[in-house]
This record gives sequence, structure tokens and C-alpha cells, in this order.
Amino acid sequence: MKYKMLGDKILALFFSCGVSLKTWHDTGMIDREVAIYNELSKHFKHIFFFTYGDEDDLRFKSYLTQNITIIPKKYISNSLLYSFMLPIIHHKTLKNVDILKTNQMSAAWSAALTKLIFRNKLVVRTGFMWSVNFTREYPKSRKKLLIKGVERFAYKIADATITSSESNFNYVEQNYHPRSHIFIPNYVETDVFKPLNRTKNRGSICFVGSLYRAKNPLALLEALKGLPYCVDIIGSGPQSSQLQEVARNNGVRANFLGNIPNHELPEILNRHELFVLPSLWEGMPKTLLEAMACGLPVIGTNVTGIREAIKDGENGILCDTDSNSIRHAIIHLMEDEKLKERLGENARKTIEQRFSLTKLVDKELELYGQLLA
Repeated sequence: MKYKMLGDKILALFFSCGVSLKTWHDTGMIDREVAIYNELSKHFKHIFFFTYGDEDDLRFKSYLTQNITIIPKKYISNSLLYSFMLPIIHHKTLKNVDILKTNQMSAAWSAALTKLIFRNKLVVRTGFMWSVNFTREYPKSRKKLLIKGVERFAYKIADATITSSESNFNYVEQNYHPRSHIFIPNYVETDVFKPLNRTKNRGSICFVGSLYRAKNPLALLEALKGLPYCVDIIGSGPQSSQLQEVARNNGVRANFLGNIPNHELPEILNRHELFVLPSLWEGMPKTLLEAMACGLPVIGTNVTGIREAIKDGENGILCDTDSNSIRHAIIHLMEDEKLKERLGENARKTIEQRFSLTKLVDKELELYGQLLA
């Protein structure tokens, strides 16, 4: 066994503040999110999930391997207060853990405080930069100073840092200078997300993502005004009602499908002609990678995160974030069958070469082995 040094070790995952297994389940993400830990569990003695759900989280045990234990929130109902008390409440379990890992920066302080108390190894992983995203949303808020303080504290305490996009990697290097830092992009289960022999719905477009400003779904609907195409919008969020009204008022054929379990997406994706992600900014978008894994020709905006996955004209199309640019890209791709075929094939190859779960699990295991050597 390549990583046999981990066979008697224990890993603890700290969920983001307020996030539970029920959150993952209800938003359709649970299959995707637990996949890497089910793989890691083959190499560890035990893994603990410290979630912010109540006892109801225990019913999601069926998604996990036998040696992953769910530790729900208890005693304190307020998630923020609980995040600070967590190391004390669960001290009997945490004192025996070898590696602490955060899922996002929100609540990373729980893991950092645990390290200070019990001297475990700490790996701080971030899928998106909390301070950067918050500043984009709320540029005048003073809370951004507090968030940067949290990031500075966590990165200073961490034994190792993982970031999932090159832009975030560079940001962390320039601003926080962590002692050990590795780039591990988001993964795709390439045995689940793959090309299927399904009949394509002519003129069909798919969007998967949260329905809020950063994902820019309004620009997508505006781009489709007057075009003979239909878009399936998968996801939920604060802009849902507004988007449905815009689609009705502008005669856009749009189906709002809500949240769909992650492992049901390949069947749906494979019935569409193309996938569009019109985001204003991204970390490393999982939905884009999953669409590419299914061999779909993809259109993405030329922003950080997306342009790390899409090479314009090679495995997808990059456009600007405005509706006119998105519209032009859609028309251009829809009217060129050979281009769609070539981009789809290259998209699948990109995922197999750079983003497969198997390869990225190995990178993470190697990091843990180095920490415990």
C-alpha cells in the first residue's frame, strides 16, 4: 500500500460555519462533496466529520464509508458560538486526531484553535477566497478586515495550505506567505461524469449553479432573448423569482429545475447541446468541470477560475461577461457542428488529464504523508 504510513492515522474535517450534511444533501451536492473523503478513508484508520447540523445529519451516514463518523453540533444552537466552543466540546475526540482539515475558510478558526490546544497537524484548504469574494460583493463593508484577519491567522497556524485555483494560489502566496502551500484543483468523478450515448435535445443549453449575482444568470437570459434555443437552469438562489419573471417577459424558453442530486446530472447534461457558465468571477467551478467531463462543448466567461479550465478555441469558448458577448458565443457554437464535436472531445480529455478524482486524491495523500513523515 503506497500510503501505508496513514493506516493508523485519524483525519478530522471541519465543515464551514453553519453548513451541514443536510445542506449538502438539499442542494444536491452531497455525492460530489463526500467522494474524496470516501476515497481518503481507504488509507486512514478513521475520519471524523464535524458538521453544523443536528442529530438529523446522522441519517446521511449511508453516503459515507464505514470508517467515517459524523459528529453533529450539540449543546449550543448558535453556529458561530459553537464554532469557537467546538474544540472544548469535542476535546476527547480531537485530542487523538492526527490531521485537522478545513473545507473552506469560514470556521477555519475552529480547526486552528484545536491545533493550538492539542498540537495536531493542520491543513487549511480553501475552494474560494473568502476575503476576495466578500470584497467584490460588499466593497464598502468593514467586515472584510475581519475576514482578512481570520485568513491571516489560519494561514499562519497551518502546517500546510491547499488552494483549488491558480489565481487563489497566487493571492495566498502574495498576501499570507504560508509555510507549505500546494495547488490541488477541484476534482471530477470521471467514472460518473462521462459522455453517454443519449439523443441531444436540439437547441438545448444547460446552466448549473447558484442563482445569485456572481453567477450572472441574468446576462444569460438576456443573451437568449429572441433566439430559438431553450435553456435548462439547474440550481436555486435569491435571484430565482426575478429570473423567472425576466424569462417570461422576454419570451425566453427557460426551464427552472431547482436543485438536482449531483449524480443525476450526467444523464441531464448529456441531453444538451452545450453548457454555459456566465459568471462574473469564480474559484474553480465544479459544474463547468463536470460538464466538460461529459464531453459537452462549453462556453465560459473570461474570468479567473474559468479561464484556468477553458483554453479558448481548444476545449471550449471564452467570452466576456456582458449579454451581447455571451449571445455571440452561443450563436457561433450552435451553428458549427464540427466545432462543437471537437471542443467536446477536448474538454473530456482535459478533465481526464488534469481533474480526475483519482489523480487529485493521490496529491492530497502525498501531502498528508509528508506532514506525518
